[in-house]
Amino acid sequence: MSPSDAPTPREALRARRPGYGSLRAMASTSTTRKKTAPGTPRSANTPDPLDSGLLESLVGYNTRRAYLVISAVFAERMADYGLKPVDFSVLSLLAHNPGATSRQLCAKLDILPPNFVNIVAGMDKRGLIERRPHPYDGRAVGLHLTPAGEELVREAEKAVVQLEQDASAKLTARERETLIRLLQKIYL
Repeated sequence: MSPSDAPTPREALRARRPGYGSLRAMASTSTTRKKTAPGTPRSANTPDPLDSGLLESLVGYNTRRAYLVISAVFAERMADYGLKPVDFSVLSLLAHNPGATSRQLCAKLDILPPNFVNIVAGMDKRGLIERRPHPYDGRAVGLHLTPAGEELVREAEKAVVQLEQDASAKLTARERETLIRLLQKIYL
């Protein structure tokens, strides 16, 4: 065997450990199962379902599972707009709070200022926002949407409202309102 034919360390590890691989590969082999009627025999190659009773009793686990569903729909539908959740949140806040400062936005979205600099730079580069002197604080700079930013956020907000309705279609309007209120009790 020549050195170029030798497996890489990662390939060797995968060969020794079945099931080892990328998260994408693991995600594609989901363990989601259809429920079967009681007493229905299981085929020999169908693994027994895992007991997830404790996990399913945890707020964090259920919140994360719901987030995964909603974020997948968000990523798919917002790809046309080139927006990630944080980008959408910043643009939406600026649409409803023109002139907000970086400090205000960081506090509202729980973003560290060094990370926010990159977010703003990306939006500035796309021509979605502009910086203007703050009217009351000479040290601060207010962020404003450009006409292109206003148009983008207007369209994106409509799409997000629709995707939220689609992603939470199993809930009644009242259940959805209650869920939002209860989640807000945790983080507000």
